[in-house]
Parts: sequence; structure tokens; C-alpha cells
Amino acid sequence: MKEITGINHVGLRVRDLDVSREFYEKLGFKFIAGPIGPEPAAIIEHPCGVNINLILNASDEAPSANILMEDPVKYPGYTHIALEITDAESVTNTILSLGIKITEEVEFNGAKFFFIRDPDNNVIEFHQPASH
Repeated sequence: MKEITGINHVGLRVRDLDVSREFYEKLGFKFIAGPIGPEPAAIIEHPCGVNINLILNASDEAPSANILMEDPVKYPGYTHIALEITDAESVTNTILSLGIKITEEVEFNGAKFFFIRDPDNNVIEFHQPASH
């Protein structure tokens, strides 16, 4: 459809607004509003325009592992969000200085990308395209 102009937001189910908000604010996201709506959700946004809705209804009984990424059975569903960056080395250094663990690093045909987990094991990729 030609009417689609981009991704408006990504929804991530989380257990605790305060914990998630603190984590994403370290990455430069700003709290916009929430909790709102029937789910409920909180809205955070990065100055580059990336918008994430933190869905605040995760069960405390939910598994601590990310079943879409770690279970040997590969279930359908969204596995991660990829944030485009201009300087992988700088972002890597910042992530490590924040005490956030990098779970995987890859370089492929000049592109560099690495992965982290948020407090609820949602996967975030930082991706520097080969053209940068």
C-alpha cells in the first residue's frame, strides 16, 4: 500500500513502568505519557522520532527468558527492534559504560550490529549500515 509512510511505534510488553522507563531513558528516550488506555501503555520517544509504547500488563509469572529468541521451538512473532546508528564503536562504549551487557556482536559486509536486552529480555539491536 502506497499510503504507508513508516512505522508509527513499537509495542513492548513490560512488567514495571519505573524500571523500564529508567532503562530506556539511559538510551535517550523521553517519557511522553501514560499509563493510558485499556492495556495500559506508556509512551516514550527518542529525539530521532522512534516511538515505543511500553505495554504495562506483563504477568509477574511470565518466564524470565524471551521465548521468541531463546526457546528451541521457534514461535512466530516479533523478535526485536533494530535502531539504526551512525557510530557502532561510540554506541558500544556508551552501552558498556551504562553497565548494559552486549549479548551478541556481528559484522557483515561492512555493516556492524550488536544486541542488548531490556529488563524484561526484550531484544534491542543497534545497527550501523555499511554506508556509514
